Amino acid sequence: MLSETFAFGDSPIHRLDPRLRVVLAGLFSILTAILNRFPAAFFAVFLALVLIGASRLPVRQVLSRLAVVNGLVLFIWLVLPWTFEGTPAVEIGPLVGSWEGIRLCALITLKSNAIILALIALVATMPVATLGYALHHLRLPDKLVYLLLMTYRYIFVIETEYQQLARAARIRCFKPGTNLHTYKTYAYMVGMLFVRASARAQRVHQAMVCRGFSGKFYCLHEFAFKSSDWAWSSAMGISLIVLGGLEWAPIV
Repeated sequence: MLSETFAFGDSPIHRLDPRLRVVLAGLFSILTAILNRFPAAFFAVFLALVLIGASRLPVRQVLSRLAVVNGLVLFIWLVLPWTFEGTPAVEIGPLVGSWEGIRLCALITLKSNAIILALIALVATMPVATLGYALHHLRLPDKLVYLLLMTYRYIFVIETEYQQLARAARIRCFKPGTNLHTYKTYAYMVGMLFVRASARAQRVHQAMVCRGFSGKFYCLHEFAFKSSDWAWSSAMGISLIVLGGLEWAPIV
């Protein structure tokens, strides 16, 4: 199941208005994604680490999530330097690594880690339901918000259905292997999962209609800006301006 490991706490980040956190995460991610200078990229990582520190998250669990992201980054390091044209830096037989490729890989590493850390600190520290309400208050399309909330709510139900199918297969002495019988069995399981999910969706819709659902969810939770929210928004605004200055300021 999806776990909201970081969603509950009493850190300064947890106490911020969810709308502010979503906006800051979006602005930081967009600005960091277009950086092309190392001083700006290092400053972005520093800002993300400050946010992680302010959110008081368990370091080991944060590192475990970074390990997943950096697995893809490692693959980029294994491919990009040898396929990006530029000044030769390393030669291994017929393979030639370029300085430009290495520089690009380093930038990707810094920016991807900064963005993931910021998202963990700002977005992963709120429940998915709260995220949906925050997006609703930010005037995102209702259908996207409802899709997020309903997907999160019923993905656990679909997982339960899959576990039942897998358990039934094991009771019938099914042992997976690399053979046609295994592939057909898994194909049947996936097909049946879609059938059960469709039937469940129809029953849920009928239940919602019986309860007066007219295509709109009403949010009962009201958000309000506090003095700490204004202080954090000012500090992060200044930090983002500095980040932009490091990227676009003329080089002396």
